[in-house]
Parts: sequence; C-alpha cells; structure tokens
Amino acid sequence: MKFKSACMLAMALTIATGTARADDQTIAIVDDRGVTVEVPAQPKRIASISYFADDIALALGIKPVASTYMTAGRQPDFLLGLTAGMKQIGQRAKPNLELLSEARPDLIIAIRRYTVGNAKQLEGIAPYVAYNMELLEESDKEIEAISKLLGQPERGLQLNADFRKHLAEFSEKAPKDKHPRYMIMWGGATPFAFHTENTSASIASAIGGDNIAGPKTPGGEFGIDLSLETMLEKDPEVIFVYDSGPDRPHESNPIWSQLSAVKNNRVFYVGDQWVETNGPIAREVVLREAAHYLYPDTFPAVDVRAEAAKLIPTSVQN
Repeated sequence: MKFKSACMLAMALTIATGTARADDQTIAIVDDRGVTVEVPAQPKRIASISYFADDIALALGIKPVASTYMTAGRQPDFLLGLTAGMKQIGQRAKPNLELLSEARPDLIIAIRRYTVGNAKQLEGIAPYVAYNMELLEESDKEIEAISKLLGQPERGLQLNADFRKHLAEFSEKAPKDKHPRYMIMWGGATPFAFHTENTSASIASAIGGDNIAGPKTPGGEFGIDLSLETMLEKDPEVIFVYDSGPDRPHESNPIWSQLSAVKNNRVFYVGDQWVETNGPIAREVVLREAAHYLYPDTFPAVDVRAEAAKLIPTSVQN
C-alpha cells in the first residue's frame, strides 16, 4: 500500500514537473532583422507596436494586451475598435516603454523601422520580434510566421490562401479596358507617395490600377516625395490620402484643385488599414475598398466593420 502511494506521488510530481516545463518552453524564430529570438511557445500576453500584430492576433481569436496607435484617440474600424480594450502604449513611431512594461507582455511584435533603435530596451521588457510590414510580397511570410508563433499555423496558411483567391477573383472581375491612374499618399506640403511594391499599392495595381509613383528602385525606399507639380504632370484620376487628422496642407496649394481626381471628387481619405496593410484583415478590406474606388460601377461600396467582423471570431468581438 505504501509502495502504491509512493508511486502515485511520484507520478503526480512527474506530471506537475512536465507541465511546468511545457509552460516554460520557448521556440526560436528569426525575424526581419535577421535576429534569432527565443520566444514563449504559448505566448499569452501580446503587445503590438503597430496594428499588424493586432490584426493577425484578432484574426486568430486572440486579443493583445497592449497596442500602439496611428492617431491618438482613434480606434480603427478595420479592427472593430477592439484596440480600445488594450493598454495604449503611444504612437507607433514613438512607443512609450514605461507603459509597455506596465502591460507585462510575454511577447512584443513590432514594426522594424521604428523599433530597432530601442531593441535592447524592448528585449529588457519581453522577447521582441520585428517585421518590415511594408511590401505585399512579405505579407504572406509574415502572417505565416506569426500565426505559427501564436500556435495556429494552419489558420495562417488558410488566411493567405483565401486572400490570394480573393485577389485573383477581384482582378478577374475588374474591367480589362480601364486602368485608372492613382496614387496613395501621406498629405503634406510635399506629399509622400507609395511605390507599387507597397502593400496597399500592390493590391490596387493587381486589380488594374496604374500607380503614378511607379515601382521602387532596387534596394530603395517604399515611397517617394512627389511634388504637386509632378502630380499635376502625371495627373492621377484617383487619389488615396491616409487620413491622419484635420491638418491637410496639400489642399491649400493652388495646384491641388487642378488635379483630375480633385475636379471629379475622386479623392478618398482612407483609414488606418491603408497604412498597416500587411495583416490578414487589413488587406482584405483594402482589396474591397480599392476595387470600389477604382471601379465604382463594378464593385459595391464597402462597410469596413462588416468586412472585419467576418474575419474576427465572435469570441473576441465583445
């Protein structure tokens, strides 16, 4: 009897020890810095520097504990405003490390270009991985990697397959004899326009749009300063402007009113999904919005929240 009790106790201790080891397990991942990072095998408290990780996590049914924002006080419709329930840790270009630390994350998923300078400080808070989040050709890889990291590799692969299918369907349905000249820009005295490889521009071009900013140079930046004079010369028929607030200095330039897109009321101030487009929800929404804005007679107007609700499980919508 004593032997049996001792065996049972030993088994209990073995199970308990095994569980503890499973909880403490890590996996190695190489991020877009080329750095190998040891991250928790089952992260529970994710912090997102950019909306990209929020996008993927919510599509997987996981709600991050902390997030940066694009514009203070604005919760993006393409994420159903769910970021309001996450700890706000500052603007994505200037995350507040003290607030981030208070969120007690066990994993930080970040935009590379704004965080490499703070890598050591971030690593002191939690394991930190960084991704470029710029080009459509990188999007599938990034979604696959993070879905695997969050324990749902099959779902990541399915999200990628679904998007490629939808992109092909929209491209097939788009008018073959129309290639509207367009540009995607940040507003400013000298607008910053995005090259065709940028994710939102890649989507618009894939369905037949003609990007006046053209492709990037090999190894070059994903965007370019484009003067109003150059814009007038290239004369876009559709303009997408990232809506970052009420300050719109480009509109005060007299050249602005001469552009075809302005004359024909085809300037669209678009949401944060056009900036943070590499996630599975954002790129599906942008595909539908771009199709409608480029070809309003062919594709219907888009209810952003309704489209987002199709991809975010109801378990995290409340």
